[in-house]
Amino acid sequence: MSGERGAAPLESLLVLAQYLLPHHALSRIVLRATRLRIRWWKNLLIRFVVRHYGVNLDEALDPDPDAYPCFNAFFTRALRPDARPLDPDPNHFLCPVDGRVSEAGAIDDDRLLQAKGRHYRLDELLAGDPDTAARFRNGRFATLYLSPRDYHRIHMPCDGRLDHTLYVPGRLFSVAPHTVRRVPRLFARNERLACLFETDAGPVALIAVGALFVSAIETVWSGLETPPHGWRIRRRDYPAEGEGVVRLPRGAELGRFNMGSTVIVLFPPGAATLDPAITAGAPVRMGQTLARRAGPD
Repeated sequence: MSGERGAAPLESLLVLAQYLLPHHALSRIVLRATRLRIRWWKNLLIRFVVRHYGVNLDEALDPDPDAYPCFNAFFTRALRPDARPLDPDPNHFLCPVDGRVSEAGAIDDDRLLQAKGRHYRLDELLAGDPDTAARFRNGRFATLYLSPRDYHRIHMPCDGRLDHTLYVPGRLFSVAPHTVRRVPRLFARNERLACLFETDAGPVALIAVGALFVSAIETVWSGLETPPHGWRIRRRDYPAEGEGVVRLPRGAELGRFNMGSTVIVLFPPGAATLDPAITAGAPVRMGQTLARRAGPD
């Protein structure tokens, strides 16, 4: 208990400092620094992260840390095809990322739990889009935190057709657990990209939340979505058929973080029940069961 009391003032100071930092300027610096192809520089960064965070390179498609042309190529590395087997049951929604469960559970009308004692609203998360928010009221959610040691590609939890994306400008607070506990409405304040898919279970949303030093979010259909960091909400609609339609099968790559962050998955009411293993603090791996379709299997 004394250790927890001693950590609290330090956490408060770290969070306070984040209010003062030039978030987007730091993100742009990281964007450039992680793409430099200077051999000694990128090898220094890669080896530091491997040692400090205990990255398992045996899972990587290319396990040689010196083989990557820049740090970002290492950070967004592909895994061996057998490294993340997919739950074979088509009635199960897949976990889209490696990481740890920050929070998960029922959406209370339009309120999502951020951390103990802190909530935020669906319409805030979705930038005041009432029609989209209404589709997830009283549904289910899972907030999944990716640390620097994790695999940083995002995959589809089920078959889906992209309906629209919503870029929402904002701050870039850290999404580390101590910050999530202390910054009110953090996920509704940070820069983010919401991707809404139409599926045979109804709408499913995946929200990629930016964070301190997260220099970019990419999608497989559009490439780099952020930066440049904007000041206006940007919605892009995609057709249901014909040229420009985006359909992705269960388990396919959706996008990637160029540094660690958080993914929030939203299910509509009556569509899914979260797997019992999806509880706050639990480690997760891409491809395991995130939720089960509601009703009999």
